[in-house]
Amino acid sequence: MRPTAFFRSLPLVAACLLGGCDMLGIESVEKIAAAREADGKAIGGACRHAGRAIEDCYAIYRKADRASVFAGWRDMNDYMRENKIEPVVPQLAAQAAQAQPAMAPAAPAAKPAAETH
Repeated sequence: MRPTAFFRSLPLVAACLLGGCDMLGIESVEKIAAAREADGKAIGGACRHAGRAIEDCYAIYRKADRASVFAGWRDMNDYMRENKIEPVVPQLAAQAAQAQPAMAPAAPAAKPAAETH
């Protein structure tokens, strides 16, 4: 094989090898961006379904992309209006708030008086 033929076939071989990156578990930039957008939409939809304001959702999920969170919130808002669905108040947060005062540490017990003999 001549060196020029080798160099001509090198891009073809490289393309074949790089085409299998998905099989190796290496995620592409497009795939990561699509996953972030889907996560943001899911977060926004869940916030709206739980009756949270969009500003609260932004504050809770700071790392999520705001545009996709808003898109999910808006989509869920439209869906809930069309189907007359009421927001669902999160039950775990309410239970945690009620249980917290009951689990507050008790006042320290008085120390027994030292006995003198």
